[in-house]
Amino acid sequence: MLPEQLEVDTKIIDLENYTWLNTARNYLLMGIFLLVAFAAQSQSLSDIQNLKVDDLSDAQIEQLIKRAEASGVSVGQIESLARERGMPAVEAAKLRNRISALQMSISPEAGAASLDGMRSVEGYEQVDMFDSVRRSDPYYDLTPFQKKIFGFKLFHNRALDFSPSLNIPTPQSYVIGAGDQLLLDIYGASQQSYDLTVSPEGRIIVPNIGPVQVGGSTVEAAISRIKSSLGRIYSGLMGSNPNTFLQVRLGNIRSIKVSMVGELTKPGTYTLPSFATVFNGLYAAGGPNENGAFRNVQVYRDSRLVATVDIYEFLSKGIQDANITLQDNDVVIVQPVQARVEVIGPVRREGLFEVKAGESLDDLYIYTGGFKSLAYRDRVTIRRIEDNQRKVIDVASDEFKTFSLKDGDEILIGEALERFSNRVQVTGSVNRPGEYSLDEDGLTVRELIGKAQGLKPEAFVNRATLYRTSADLTLAAEPLDLKGIMDGTVEDVALKNEDLLFIPSRYDIQEEYYVKISGEINYPGTYPFATDMTVGDLILRSGGLLQSASNSSIEIARRVRDVNTGKIAQISTLTIDPDLQLTEEEKSQPLLPFDHVFIRRSPGFEKEQLVTIRGEVIYPGDFAIASANERISDLITRAGGLSQFAYPKGANLIRRTVYYKGLTEEELREKTLREIKANLDVETNRENNEAEAILYERIADKLVQNEIERLEKEQELQRERLFNGMSALDSLPLDTAINKVRIKQQDLVGIDLEKIMQNPGSEEDLILVEGDIIQIPKQLQTVRMVGEVLLPTTTRFDKKNSLKNYISKAGGFTEEARRSKTYVVYANGDAKRTHNFLGLNIYPELEPGAEIVVPMKPKKSRMSPASWIGIASSLATVAILVQTIVNNSKNP
Repeated sequence: MLPEQLEVDTKIIDLENYTWLNTARNYLLMGIFLLVAFAAQSQSLSDIQNLKVDDLSDAQIEQLIKRAEASGVSVGQIESLARERGMPAVEAAKLRNRISALQMSISPEAGAASLDGMRSVEGYEQVDMFDSVRRSDPYYDLTPFQKKIFGFKLFHNRALDFSPSLNIPTPQSYVIGAGDQLLLDIYGASQQSYDLTVSPEGRIIVPNIGPVQVGGSTVEAAISRIKSSLGRIYSGLMGSNPNTFLQVRLGNIRSIKVSMVGELTKPGTYTLPSFATVFNGLYAAGGPNENGAFRNVQVYRDSRLVATVDIYEFLSKGIQDANITLQDNDVVIVQPVQARVEVIGPVRREGLFEVKAGESLDDLYIYTGGFKSLAYRDRVTIRRIEDNQRKVIDVASDEFKTFSLKDGDEILIGEALERFSNRVQVTGSVNRPGEYSLDEDGLTVRELIGKAQGLKPEAFVNRATLYRTSADLTLAAEPLDLKGIMDGTVEDVALKNEDLLFIPSRYDIQEEYYVKISGEINYPGTYPFATDMTVGDLILRSGGLLQSASNSSIEIARRVRDVNTGKIAQISTLTIDPDLQLTEEEKSQPLLPFDHVFIRRSPGFEKEQLVTIRGEVIYPGDFAIASANERISDLITRAGGLSQFAYPKGANLIRRTVYYKGLTEEELREKTLREIKANLDVETNRENNEAEAILYERIADKLVQNEIERLEKEQELQRERLFNGMSALDSLPLDTAINKVRIKQQDLVGIDLEKIMQNPGSEEDLILVEGDIIQIPKQLQTVRMVGEVLLPTTTRFDKKNSLKNYISKAGGFTEEARRSKTYVVYANGDAKRTHNFLGLNIYPELEPGAEIVVPMKPKKSRMSPASWIGIASSLATVAILVQTIVNNSKNP
């Protein structure tokens, strides 16, 4: 690396270090200022009554909340505390609103709960609830009044940096001062470089030449002096045809001190780079404060006014001609604002604006960004304080250029009326409903329909309604013969402003037509009616007939309009072709709206009904009922008879109750479809041929459709349950103990299989029904004791032992045992109770597999002394009454 390049890089690093140090110093000063400001504004709670809420920023409200919480005062109690300390009601209300707004900004759902009762946990870092608000609002530290001042945010925008750029070409107009570093490069016939620093006396010492005065001169003037001095030793620099050349560059620049005074946020003396401009100084000082003038920033140099800066020119037009480069010991003064007005209403930028003498409304609108589209531009209202009282001034649009503004003026801008001046509307059965303009030449109903691209095919042309707005803004309705207007037989109607033409659809003024089908059909339900629809068409629409359906005696229920006849419905029957070919009979009976078609089950159709036999038979398993009168003995015979280990006395029958919740027809069909689909799945079975693949897709589509319908039905049932609630007349939900018995889906039926097999077809031999389960156990050899015995257990059966002997083997009865109600449940499901004769308990006999059940005594509630006293009082009253009656009968 060349020495010259190394020197340049070193100087760039020095410039960067200077910039970083200067920026860090500025941020440090700003942080110190904010801490001081918060400490000053966040007054103690004892001074809360003196607060002016409008003068507090969100940051200061946050400090107030934190101080209150530190003192044990919740957020909800701050307003009450302020009222108790003497804060005016208006200020207390403002404080409540500001706190509420801040809470909603933190957590709109949590509200006040997000701030009240906050706790800290040791070892857990608690997130500051206000941090999200600070990040979302870059002007969190400003008061509402400060945010309204146009230009105030400029010097408080954290994303805006006014630090001067140091990496720019050496400006020829730059005034050199003590501390500046000058880099001299001589090239051409001679080559030399000099790194020189300007002394406090404003001189640089050039080797072999001596001092050269450059302080106070511009770079351009300094180059001329330096060139003249170097010409004494470098002759090639001078003359009309030089062969040696000079370049002067600035290296590290000096720092200057500038006094920032007046109505500033942070007035003081600031050390800035010598490249700094007026805006750099204002940014370092925090910009003008609430009372500072943005349009009259004055720069004094050597006690002379050298520039006046108008910040509004920069904000509105980007002009910064007056933003001059500051010099050492310059004084920047921000004067107090002389005139400020407020603009309220639909402009691009509302707020407080500073105005100069002689400026008009037109000048002001440049800073507001102009009117919004909703603004009423013909006139504005000015509220002004004049002669110690308020007055209102109306300013027309032609006076905007000449009307001068004064301090304190409030400019109120109204909004355009919601009314339209040339609008007509058309709604209903037209191709393009909506709003249309009413031209100066006028518009008629027919022309309006033409603009709307004509009527829709379903338009009801017999009558339309024209809704008209009267002069007093009341609504009037005018009926129209739309058909006559369209075909020219009726005079067309001229439209007026705000007319609304309503053209109904035929379907809007009639009930929706439909037909129903139920019974043995794939998808029973309600379907849209179509003209000339027949029963066969409806069957096709509803998925076709089930195998169980009958094609004859199809019943059609039709509504009857004549109530005088007493008929509720007109019933007709129909027979269709089994292959759904259109017949003359079907064609002659087309369906009408609201017809209900019933598809009956074929008389000879019966689905297979299954029963199950378990246990000790030759062929246990499921069997289909062969005939309607098949009995238990028949099933035993079909199962190969009893095995050699069977115990017929212990056989029992399990039968479904009326509460049995089996699969419905639809669920059974869906189950069958799922089984077919599973057997056609190529992931678990062989590859399908084309027919099987088509069948698989068809079944999959049907299952998806069934699932959608099932979900819709479940949602509808849930809505009905929520709406209707549980019926108050239904006593079943009242007693869960009873429900467990009453709503059992299966019951154990006691049978005597020995008698059944000895006498087939007898009363003992029950006729089988679907779902029956016959259980035939092996030889049983035990007896079980349960209930109120000391040791519930199971013991070996011995025919010599009585029930008392078995109870003894279980340790005997407990004190709570109800001995007289002991009963026995036999293996076949029968039960026998204990009989009582002359105070003696006669217990039932036992068989293998029996179960002895000893119930508990019912709990009796003893009468309290108060109850006894009540009974005694009642008896005494009765005795007195009887005695009185007897005495009266003796003395007539």
